[in-house]
Amino acid sequence: QVQLVESGGGLVQAGGSLRLSCAASGTFRRINAMGWYRQVPGKQRELVANITSGDSTNYADSVKGRFTISRDNSKNTVYLQMNSLKPEDTAVYYCNINVNVGYSALYWGQGTQVTVSS
Repeated sequence: QVQLVESGGGLVQAGGSLRLSCAASGTFRRINAMGWYRQVPGKQRELVANITSGDSTNYADSVKGRFTISRDNSKNTVYLQMNSLKPEDTAVYYCNINVNVGYSALYWGQGTQVTVSS
């Protein structure tokens, strides 16, 4: 079993910054891709950014140049640095990891609320 613990959400004014963290624990051989998604009520969950085991990154167009995803393999942790936040970034943010447990398995964090006030 794999557990993900997210932290770092909160309330911030437009133009401010937040850093989200997601730490994985449990039994797995290795972590493959890691990513962040977000969801607002009534809409589908959408990809914000992801990072491969080779540190290749991919971002949604709406966050390019403002958000940075990174990972610390020694801590099994993925980060999302969010700068120049906008009210439209308000959402519940979920981390997502693909791990090798003998086969490829996908896990989700519990979600953390990010609210950006105008």
